[in-house]
Amino acid sequence: MRLMSVAPAVLILLSVTPANAQEWSEFVSREDGFKLNVPAAPKMTETTYTSEYGAALPARVYAVARGEERYSMTVVDYRPIEKLLTEKAKQCPPFADERCTGLGGGAVVGAGYWRTDVRGALVWASWQFMQRNAVVTHYMWNFVDLVEGHQLQLTNRTDRSRTFVAIYMHANRLYIMEGTVPDGDPEPGLFQQSLGFVDKDGNGIRYRDYYDNDYPPPPLAGGRGAGPAAGAAGVPAGTGAR
Repeated sequence: MRLMSVAPAVLILLSVTPANAQEWSEFVSREDGFKLNVPAAPKMTETTYTSEYGAALPARVYAVARGEERYSMTVVDYRPIEKLLTEKAKQCPPFADERCTGLGGGAVVGAGYWRTDVRGALVWASWQFMQRNAVVTHYMWNFVDLVEGHQLQLTNRTDRSRTFVAIYMHANRLYIMEGTVPDGDPEPGLFQQSLGFVDKDGNGIRYRDYYDNDYPPPPLAGGRGAGPAAGAAGVPAGTGAR
């Protein structure tokens, strides 16, 4: 299984010491619920991420550079989306179409299409990478610890650098993981293969069945109960059509 990721145009990079002076180590974010291997401590930058239906969502970018290599994890918090798009829908002009109000779709799409926005988050993030000045050489569905996601590989049209992207949705957070290496360098395997999800105490999470953010979470491996609920801060679990 190969991992990859997608960071928005706001990607912030941190220059560090030469490669031979660095050692890879595991970085864990309890607050944002993930762990991964990086060649140096990443710099965290708070920003916003615009969803498909126009919600300005809070996001954090964790980024580090090693020579010409670039590594980043962007975590987008979709939990406020119901409130944001419901408020946005109230500002629609009279006789606005359904895409603005979401009213025509009722409970299926939610006000301002907030439910649809959550359901389409993986596709929307993947689509942003496809708009780059790069050739998409691979695109696939994948999973990490049984959490479903998308993966892409791209080759830059100008400098021929290669970017490996992995995008996952867990507990209404969107995880966009991106590793870029110069033309001719090996794939960033140590980074790609390292992603995992953690609970509030930093313990690893693994499910016994596929995790789809649109449904209630399955039981955890090792005989534990269900994992972190998808429904949090206004986004109910199991919002998907059955």
